[in-house]
Amino acid sequence: MSKAFDFCIPTRGTKVPHTPEWLHEIKFDGYRLRVERNGDRVRLITRNGYDWTKRYPWIVESALKNRQKHFVIDGEAVTLGVDGISDFNALHSGKYNDQVQLYAFDMLAGDGDDMRSLPLSMRKTNLARLLARRPDGIFVAPFEQGEIGPDLFQAAFKFGLEGLVSKRRDRPYRAGRSPHWIKVKNPASPAMNRAKEAF
Repeated sequence: MSKAFDFCIPTRGTKVPHTPEWLHEIKFDGYRLRVERNGDRVRLITRNGYDWTKRYPWIVESALKNRQKHFVIDGEAVTLGVDGISDFNALHSGKYNDQVQLYAFDMLAGDGDDMRSLPLSMRKTNLARLLARRPDGIFVAPFEQGEIGPDLFQAAFKFGLEGLVSKRRDRPYRAGRSPHWIKVKNPASPAMNRAKEAF
């Protein structure tokens, strides 16, 4: 299952799209994860292919409580502070692994159906249905559409968030680097400072 569902990776951009066919999501500062449920088994797979199922029990518990027994969703593992903003230092420390949740933004499969060929707007509708009125531990990433993108980025900038990911609402999910997912980072965010320190 892991090889079949490789990640779609956003392309780095400098400007946020502002036309109707784009959806915009706040970029939370966390670890990219794919949640795979197959019957009574759940796996959490990182972008580099590591199995982190034992690391984040709350996400696993939430996935197992869902009435659908077969699904694959894509998202970001995050630790949220009291202000509702992701705290990467807390996440990276490993001290709060039992509090880590999944910020889910895409659905790749459900009830045996591969959804990757569907447009993003339909995949998001299916994701919302999957997670409607479900236990905490996995929550749906909010998004906005169209011209509001640049304004949303300015708001993210003001709050010190990592940035914005804009996605074409009419495109399928494709593995690898995608020109239809554009990530614009806030240069003042702690995530950018960590990236500079790494070089």
